[in-house]
Amino acid sequence: MSSPASSGTSAVIDSVTAPPSNRDPLGAARRTLAIEADGLTALGQAMDVDDGLGTAFRQAVEQIAELEGRVVVTGIGKSGHIGRKLQATLSSTGTPAIFVHPVEASHGDLGMVSHGDAVLALSNSGETAELADIVEHSRRFGLPLIAMTARPASTLARAADLVLLLPAVPEACPMGLAPTTSSLLQLALGDALAVALMERRGFTAGDFGVFHPGGSLGARLRSVKDLMRTGDALPLVSPATGLRDVIVEMTRKALGCVGIIDAEGKLVGIITDGDLRGALDRDLASTPASDVMNPSPLTVSADMLGVEALRIMNDRPKPITSLFVLDEAGRPTGVLHIHDLLRAGVA
Repeated sequence: MSSPASSGTSAVIDSVTAPPSNRDPLGAARRTLAIEADGLTALGQAMDVDDGLGTAFRQAVEQIAELEGRVVVTGIGKSGHIGRKLQATLSSTGTPAIFVHPVEASHGDLGMVSHGDAVLALSNSGETAELADIVEHSRRFGLPLIAMTARPASTLARAADLVLLLPAVPEACPMGLAPTTSSLLQLALGDALAVALMERRGFTAGDFGVFHPGGSLGARLRSVKDLMRTGDALPLVSPATGLRDVIVEMTRKALGCVGIIDAEGKLVGIITDGDLRGALDRDLASTPASDVMNPSPLTVSADMLGVEALRIMNDRPKPITSLFVLDEAGRPTGVLHIHDLLRAGVA
């Protein structure tokens, strides 16, 4: 049997470590979100402090942008999970990055870290013992070491060249033990770093598409030049071509339109199947294409995204199904049909 003293001690420990019971789950959710929102606010405010996080953040962006090698992201536990996500975000947005598990680094994976790389180490406490070998490796070979931590006097912070210092904020965990707010701040600061590097590099939606060729996202980021029809597939006639021959060309190419080009090969108009239906009362042999054509057709450039071309097709009182693609001189180099967009998964 326990003595009164020991029972009292146990009760105190239980009251500190036990989570609240019989609480409204929505109340717990609201508290969690409120605490984490406050943490994000504190992180934003820390960016504005002179010689604080904002200064170190700018320096980190410049250092990473000028790297010859990769960003080697490392961390363990929850910091490791956040680190893997950060590595994936950096890699997909134009900043070469790899994740190296600190324990595996101690057993041979340090060979993945080479000249020209920089190490980005995540540890809320800054005292993660497993990081010792990869930190020492960065120091031995003179690799830049960027620490993301909440403790400026920690071993990691003191070893680092740059410290992305997270504000000291309470965890949303009611016991203050499970990484919650601290993990969110790592995630948010990592996203901020990736976005700042995107803007620093001038990373475009087209660049994004190069790294995301699969799935619906990849389809929506394909450019017109990847989707358009070229060469003999283009339905083209001269302004003097009779409507009978226009019909033959439109039927042969099966795109519902014909482009009218002048002697220099420049597009000067377009005839759609709707235009032809409105001209059936004319003499099809003698009426030239120039009398029926629309002299101001909508066109696109080859480097435009397919999704942008689709918006142009749809943003009309009456949607259109084809667009000619012109070069800088106004000559048609391709034609894009709505079916091409459908097949690619853009529409």
